[in-house]
Amino acid sequence: MATAVQDLLTILDLEQLEVNLFRGRSPQVGWQRVFGGQVIGQALVAATRTVDGRPPHSMHAYFLLAGDPKVPIVYEVDRIRDGKSFTTRRVIAIQHGHAIFSMSVSFHTDEEGLDHQMPMPKVPKPEALPSDAEIKERILPAMPESVRRYYERERPIELRPVEYGRYIGQTPADGGFNLWIRATGRLPDDPAIHRCVLAYASDFTLLDTALVPHGRSVFDRNIMAASLDHALWFHRPFRADEWLLYAQDSPNLHGARGFARGLIYAADGTLVASVAQEGLLRERRAQT
Repeated sequence: MATAVQDLLTILDLEQLEVNLFRGRSPQVGWQRVFGGQVIGQALVAATRTVDGRPPHSMHAYFLLAGDPKVPIVYEVDRIRDGKSFTTRRVIAIQHGHAIFSMSVSFHTDEEGLDHQMPMPKVPKPEALPSDAEIKERILPAMPESVRRYYERERPIELRPVEYGRYIGQTPADGGFNLWIRATGRLPDDPAIHRCVLAYASDFTLLDTALVPHGRSVFDRNIMAASLDHALWFHRPFRADEWLLYAQDSPNLHGARGFARGLIYAADGTLVASVAQEGLLRERRAQT
């Protein structure tokens, strides 16, 4: 198993302190704040460990304060409801005595019924796109330094952007952004792990999509970006270590708040999840 994937699984394997109390840690990689996807994934792990027999189908989260990667995060789970069809949990992430994140999660077992989905966009398959190695060799030299640093790190999630030209000054014609993603190593078969890994990965590029119509990126030194909330719905079974297409767009950016949404498809075109997020996107003012 790839080292980065093993590290991710370790990060998601929370320590249980009490019946509804868990402790998670952050990777010590020199980041100044905690990655939002990490807190989403860990909170989902905490909630899932208090529910027997039902998988999560939706979660809605708010980022309240920037996390401190130097100290553990304590996750407190409130067992809101255990109903006949649905189970509800609320999770609060705490550091230094303050809530830094809150999330509600709903659990439900699939039932028989009507079925439909939006079709997957027609984009090149991941095998037809530059691999990580090819991006590092052929494309990274033309990318801004901040983008190069991001792609040069060992990551637990492999990213193959369809419109990778946006990182070298090109703007996609339709304003959207399509990205193939998968874990960089084989994951255990437990479906709960795959859901938590996808929750982690769903925060990687979504807010950045709100800058696509402007030809900008969160890697721009003049942009200050921060996630405000995050919502994720699981629709159908999937594996996070197999290719998934993350089709993203942004209907709105106004008042320094960008709204972006994404549909996540398995390689065969099955819609497996939907995501929505609003985030703060400020242009840094020149110092006078």
